[in-house]
Amino acid sequence: MALCGHNPVRITLCRLTQFRRAVSYFCVILLWGFVSSSYGSGNGYPLQFVDQHGTPLADVVVEVTVPVHVQPTSGIAIMDQVNKQFQPRLLAITQGQAVSFPNSDDIRHHVYSFSDTKRFELKLYAGTPIQPIRFEQPGVVVLGCNIHDSMVGYIYVSQSKDVLISNQQGIVEIPAYAKQVAIWHALQSQEIDTRRIVTVTQLQQSGSATIEIQAPAPRNTFSEMFKEHHGH
Repeated sequence: MALCGHNPVRITLCRLTQFRRAVSYFCVILLWGFVSSSYGSGNGYPLQFVDQHGTPLADVVVEVTVPVHVQPTSGIAIMDQVNKQFQPRLLAITQGQAVSFPNSDDIRHHVYSFSDTKRFELKLYAGTPIQPIRFEQPGVVVLGCNIHDSMVGYIYVSQSKDVLISNQQGIVEIPAYAKQVAIWHALQSQEIDTRRIVTVTQLQQSGSATIEIQAPAPRNTFSEMFKEHHGH
């Protein structure tokens, strides 16, 4: 009471200040508890991916490999073609799932892949092919168009149903139950089929992960670009 003196008004103001401080402290504790529970054992925790220059990296695929939650998918995924580009540029599906390749452009496309995971060809066509393509093996499929060499797309075929893709800020939320994950990016400096396997404990210690990337050198044809960047 010495700090507040004996003036009743001063005593009241001092007690009011102390009460406000106590309420603020209590609110901070509640907020911290809420954040901790959101990213703790309940829902998981956020992880950011950056390139070697520290720039946030979008479209990083993170597949939970331990524990593996296999769930057959009967639905047909869509890899469209819009404005002479694959849409989406990156499509994640589960092993055994089928993909339809509609052509929403008013010109014809010739879609193909010579990736080891799935080799196929949809010759020059418009509209939507009658039969979708089924992807039986896990791995990465690089797509191209035999007519438009700038068209490049990717299909990531996972063994687990738990597959995440980083947003524009390079962030994904790792599930709380995940023990081990596989990390992949289309522009990684490693071979296109290489997945980086890491434990969640390693990721938790750093809070972020760096992926070294390289831009593919421009080539006249899709096949030349694919062979140059991916060593085929």
